[in-house]
Amino acid sequence: MRRTVFNEDHEAFRETLRAFIEAEVVPVYDEWFAAGQAPRDFYYKLAELGIFGIRVDEEFGGAGIDSYKFEAVMYEETARAGVQFGGSGVHVLLGLPYIKMLATDEQKKRFLPKFVTGEEMWALAMTEPGTGSDLAGMKTTAKLSEDGTHYVLNGAKTFITGGVHADRVIVCARTSAPTAEDRRFGISLFAVDTKSEGYSVGRKLDKLGLKTSDTAELAFVDVKVPVEDLLGEENKGFYYLGHNLASERWGIAFGAYAQAKAAVRFAKEYVQDRTVFGKPVASFQNTKFELAACQAEVDAAEAVADRALEALDAGELTPAEAASAKLFCTEVAHRVIDRCLQLHGGYGFMNEYPIARLYADNRVNRIYGGTNEIMKTIIAKDMGL
Repeated sequence: MRRTVFNEDHEAFRETLRAFIEAEVVPVYDEWFAAGQAPRDFYYKLAELGIFGIRVDEEFGGAGIDSYKFEAVMYEETARAGVQFGGSGVHVLLGLPYIKMLATDEQKKRFLPKFVTGEEMWALAMTEPGTGSDLAGMKTTAKLSEDGTHYVLNGAKTFITGGVHADRVIVCARTSAPTAEDRRFGISLFAVDTKSEGYSVGRKLDKLGLKTSDTAELAFVDVKVPVEDLLGEENKGFYYLGHNLASERWGIAFGAYAQAKAAVRFAKEYVQDRTVFGKPVASFQNTKFELAACQAEVDAAEAVADRALEALDAGELTPAEAASAKLFCTEVAHRVIDRCLQLHGGYGFMNEYPIARLYADNRVNRIYGGTNEIMKTIIAKDMGL
């Protein structure tokens, strides 16, 4: 089947990105892995490559391309190389949609030029220690001061990817109590400057996978947030979160598909080189059947991921469709990567092999962005069940 989702511009970008990864990431990736994060300076290199400005309007220093297809290429190329770009993914996939959708003209002039250059890295802080997928249950509060010049932010967030290096964090907080009719009412979004007094980064969390991304706990003690840094309207944050979750879940789905595709590549190369009983592992029927079955699943996931990408670019990706893509692609990746690791035998359990790291990195795909159980609930509701 001929793939039609990418054109010549995307393929040219792929070549440039692949060369960049080989030169700037692969040689030092083990160091990042051991340190538990990519260095802050690396993000400036991504900015110089134009990664952060693809979907930013030209007047703010971006390329003005209203498409997620270049990000899709990044998912495929990082997975192919068995690497991650640290915590920078949330900067573009999670941070930018909120700025583009909610920021005033004044805010865009302040935020976007520094966003494009990497001078200000962004993260998104939704999850709290006691809430998880139940965002309406968040306890972090933002109270408007008596003189109306700022909000006073108090609370804590956890599992915040990009939280260590972030310069601005979109923090979700309660500005009003929920109503009896709608417990989701009363949440607002703020573009919080991480240099603010009372803002602190807690532990850099020790994760099972995604070792090179800086994931942290955040705490806010009487943090003064200027009213000029409120994103969108007060108390409508839950609606905004729901609107942008579709693109976030597409990103997880596409990234999972790309990981599954990479796993088949890693396994194929390994079994062709590895010999047992005097023969290449690839020569055994079981190996051929396993890889053939994995390839068929990857083909199906690619079709689902591409269809969701086209819908997202057209502004037509519904919450249920995004949930379906995330559910399907992450479950496929789970099965495929596990089977490909099995074909590596004992070496598949060693972190020096990319399949081992891929196995660990992939596991969170069925958890974040809303657990797959939540995805099933969304899909079932859309079915009228």
